[in-house]
Amino acid sequence: MKASYLWAAPEVNPINRKARSVPILNVFNVYGRVFFFSWWGFMVAFWAWYTFPPLVSIIPLALSSHTHTLENILTRTLKLTHTIKANLHLNATEVANSNIVSLCATLLIRLVAGPACDRFGPRWVFAGVLFIGSIPLGLAPLVHDAQGLYISRFFIGILGGAFVPCQVWSTGFFDKNIVGTANALTGGWGNAGGGITYFIMPAVFDSFVARGYSDGVAWRLTFIVPLIITIATGVAMLLLCPDTPTGKWSERHLRAQQNLESHGGSSGVIVDVPGNITDKASSVGGDSIRDVEREKEKEKEKRTQQQEDQNSNNWDHEAAISKRDMVETAKGEVVQKPSWGAMWRVLTSPQTLFHVVTYMCSFGGELAINSVLGSYYAKNFPQLGQTDASNWAAMFGFLNVVTRPLGGAAADALYRATGRNAWGKKAWINACGCATGALLIAIGQADPHHLPTMVGLVALMAVFLEAGNGANFALIPHVHPHANGVLSGITGAGGNLGGVLFAVVFRFTDAGTNYAKAFWIIGILTIALNLLFCWVRPIPSGQVGGH
Repeated sequence: MKASYLWAAPEVNPINRKARSVPILNVFNVYGRVFFFSWWGFMVAFWAWYTFPPLVSIIPLALSSHTHTLENILTRTLKLTHTIKANLHLNATEVANSNIVSLCATLLIRLVAGPACDRFGPRWVFAGVLFIGSIPLGLAPLVHDAQGLYISRFFIGILGGAFVPCQVWSTGFFDKNIVGTANALTGGWGNAGGGITYFIMPAVFDSFVARGYSDGVAWRLTFIVPLIITIATGVAMLLLCPDTPTGKWSERHLRAQQNLESHGGSSGVIVDVPGNITDKASSVGGDSIRDVEREKEKEKEKRTQQQEDQNSNNWDHEAAISKRDMVETAKGEVVQKPSWGAMWRVLTSPQTLFHVVTYMCSFGGELAINSVLGSYYAKNFPQLGQTDASNWAAMFGFLNVVTRPLGGAAADALYRATGRNAWGKKAWINACGCATGALLIAIGQADPHHLPTMVGLVALMAVFLEAGNGANFALIPHVHPHANGVLSGITGAGGNLGGVLFAVVFRFTDAGTNYAKAFWIIGILTIALNLLFCWVRPIPSGQVGGH
C-alpha cells in the first residue's frame, strides 16, 4: 500500500473496470466520487432515519470524548426529548414500540432493496430510497399522537435500507483485492450518521427556539434540515455519478463482452448480450459474412483506440491479470437480472446462511448492546450519573468508525497474504465472532464494578464485534457475484433481525434488569452459531468468478 493510493487514479480490472485501490481523497476521480457518495449517502440516510432523537435511547452512537461538549449535547437532547414526549403524550412503552416498528420496517426494505439493486442498479435504488424516505421525513412534523408516530417511524425506516445499495454500489466499483476495505469504510463512516443526529438536531432545535418559536413548533421545524440534505444528496448522486465503471447499468453485459474481446478473449458464450457481438451473421440476404466480419474488425479497432486514448489521458490504468481471470470476470462476476429461481438458489445456499447468521450476531449484537449499554453503566456505577454513563457508553458506537474499516482492511490483507484465498476472509469472520462471544461471556460473568475493567472489556469486545461487520461484507462480493444485491440485502436484513432477537434477550432476562446475564447468554449464542457454520466453504463449489 502506498500513500499515493489515497489520491492517485487507481489501476483497474481491464474487464469490469473495477478499481484496485480507493482514492479516498480524490472526488474528481470517478472512483473517489462514487466512494464519497456511497458513505455520504448512507450517513445522511442514517442521520435522517434517527431524526427523532427522543425515540432512540439517549445514548449517542458516535460522539466526541470531550466531557464538556458531551454534557452540552446531552442537556440539549434531554430538553428536546421531554418536549416531544410531552407534546405527543408518549409513555416509555410507546417509545419502545416505535423503535421496534422502525427496525422491522428497515428489515423489510433491505430484503426488497437487494433484488432491486440487481434489477435497476444500486445508484438508482440508493437515490430512490433517499427520495421515497424523504416523503415521510417531510411529513413527520404532522405527527400528533402515538399512532401517528408508529406510522411515521415505520415509513422513515425506509431510509435504513440505504445500507444495501451503499454496499452494492461500492462493490461494483472496487475489485476483490480492495473491496473489503472500501465496503467497510463506506459502512463504518455511514454509521456515523446515528451519532451526528445528536450534534445537529438539538442545535437546530435551539436555534429555532432562539428565533422565537415555541418548543412545540421548533421540534417540528428541525426536520427541514435533514429533509433538504437528503433530497440534495439523492439528486447529486444521480447527476454526478455513473451506474457502473463501464457506464449504464443496462449495458454492463455488453461492456464486459467488449472489454474481453478487446483483450483477446473469446466471444459468443461468455456473456449473453443483445446485438451483433453474440449473433452469427446470416448468409441469406443482407450483408455477406465477409462484410460483417470486416465491420466487426473495424469496431474492434475503434474500441481499442478509444481505450488507448483513455489510458493516455490517465482516466485509468489497467492492471495485469491472467486470461483465465478475465474470462471468469466476464462470465461469472457480471450481475444478472434477478429471477425467482436464481434468487431461491442464492437464498438457500449454505454460504448465504453463513453470512446471515454471522452478521446477525455481529451487527445484531451491536444494535442490541447500544440500546442497553448506558443503562448497564448507570446500574453498575450509579456514582457516574446519566451524563457520565452516557459518555462511556458513547465510546462503543464511536469505535465503529475505526473498527469496522479495520475489519474489512484485515480481511483484504488476509486474502492477499493467503494467495487470493477466500478462506482467509472467512476465517477472520469466524475469529471475530468467537472472540466477541468470549468477551461477552467474560463481561457477563465478571459483571465488573471496577470502571477501568468494564471500559477495557467493552472496548476490546467492540473491536472484534464491529470488525466482524466489516469482515462480513469483505467476503460477500466473492459469493454469488452474479447476485450481489440479493445476498447483500438478505445479509443486511439478518443484521436487523439479530438486533430484534437480542433485544428480546435483554428485555426478558430477569424482567430486563440483569444485563450481565444477558451478555453471557448472547456470548454463548454468538460462539455457538459461528462454530456451527465454520465448516461452510467460503465460495460455492463450482462457482465461476469470485475467486
